[in-house]
Amino acid sequence: MTTPEDTRPLLLVVATGMRTYREYLLRSIAAEYRVHLFLSTEPEWEKEYVAGWTVLPNTMDGPAMAAAATALAEREAIAGVLCWDEARIHAAAFVAQAVGARNGDPDVVWRLRDKGRTRAALDVAGVAQPRSIPVRTVDDAVAAAGVVGYPAILKPRGLGASLGVVKVADEEGLRANFAFTLAAEGPEPVVFDTDQPVLVEEFVSGEEISVDSVVRDGEVTPLFVGRKVVGYPPYAEEVGHFVDARDPLLADPALLKALQRTHEALGFTDGVTHSEFMLTESGPKVIEVNGRLGGDLIPYLGLLATGIDPGLVAAAAATGSPVDLTPTRARVAGIRFFYVAEEDTTIGSLGFAEEALPEGMDRVVVVAKPGAVVSPPPKGTVWGRIAFAIATGDSRARVAERLAAAETAFDVKPA
Repeated sequence: MTTPEDTRPLLLVVATGMRTYREYLLRSIAAEYRVHLFLSTEPEWEKEYVAGWTVLPNTMDGPAMAAAATALAEREAIAGVLCWDEARIHAAAFVAQAVGARNGDPDVVWRLRDKGRTRAALDVAGVAQPRSIPVRTVDDAVAAAGVVGYPAILKPRGLGASLGVVKVADEEGLRANFAFTLAAEGPEPVVFDTDQPVLVEEFVSGEEISVDSVVRDGEVTPLFVGRKVVGYPPYAEEVGHFVDARDPLLADPALLKALQRTHEALGFTDGVTHSEFMLTESGPKVIEVNGRLGGDLIPYLGLLATGIDPGLVAAAAATGSPVDLTPTRARVAGIRFFYVAEEDTTIGSLGFAEEALPEGMDRVVVVAKPGAVVSPPPKGTVWGRIAFAIATGDSRARVAERLAAAETAFDVKPA
């Protein structure tokens, strides 16, 4: 609850996302900031964390939200603007621009949202990345694959969470899967000013990682490295992640250089980012860069592993406030997502046998509800997840054992 004497800085947050995946951020931020939300519906669980809110017809309309922010700023000073919702980070940039916040450059954020523009900017700067060609039709894609080679990756130009991403071994596979990539959609559509909505990319092999970073006046500091666990080939479904506070990549000169050069090429100077790299034999290559905190609860794993609070880091980056990046823990944290085995399964019951769970479990969460019809990838990619488990420990092997035990303790029965 805010009071008339409350002198904490006011932070404008655009959208919040699902409570299960994002409440921890809002809870941390509310401890040090007054929070005003821009939402498309009345807040529910968010109310205990906020000082106020504005309900708007469309929180993906940047100029309209900018006008609302300007009106709010006439009543009280807005210290910064923050958004961690991928579909809305571009609109939020208009808001930040309107109130003079540090991360207010819609062109820069669009360069990250549009993966084709990302590739073009990195190419000009000579940053190591897979070769990428934007295409419109399946025949264009076949021609592009002739340039980048097989196997190749088909990727939507502007989606996240690996939606629509598929590896194809040859022309037959490309033609069979092109429609899958072309038709991929997120929860809310984003219109791209291009008639080339699909990228055909060179396949590069190695371990795929993510890096959540804070960027202050152009200087990039990595916070957490996420080691991905990818399943359901040839699709790129992320079925789990591990974050180790002592990960040597946090001080790896090649990765640090690649991070810095990538952000410089994209013109991103203030805020937080979630970058993905493939660690190839010739060094790290950029897969994509997102102008927000990572999803899949990766920043939460970072909090568990290191003690560094990603919500407070993001708020400080948005407002220009100081923040302590000193780790207070040295653990490993991991997450595993669970799916049904058969396509179009109607769930009868699901849950974890609490007595069978091992020590070291941070949480086990059931996402789906009885009666829901769900599918495993590729039909049910991110949206096919029905539960997840998070564990901590002193090593990746120990955490993996605990997550495997949680999977054994999880049971789902069809209706």
